[in-house]
Amino acid sequence: MGSQSTAKTIFLLLSLVGWLGMGATIIYLSPWMINLATHSETTATWLETLGRSGYSVSWGIQTGSLDLALTILLNVVWYTQLEEKFAGKTEK
Repeated sequence: MGSQSTAKTIFLLLSLVGWLGMGATIIYLSPWMINLATHSETTATWLETLGRSGYSVSWGIQTGSLDLALTILLNVVWYTQLEEKFAGKTEK
């Protein structure tokens, strides 16, 4: 088995959380995306019913955008600033 630094492991776990959040956002927004792609009476009724229980497209877009921005920022910081610092440091 290969080894990697603790910093790299933490980065990978944080990145995983960010991309899981993006997946959750896509799943949350799927009724709205389906309604955009194939607008019909059925999908409109689906969104109306979801809206009665608190479904909010704007909330999904806002949190998804924030999650994506933070994930990209973390990746940029890691690959431009931190990766070289921790490249040779592995723990046994």
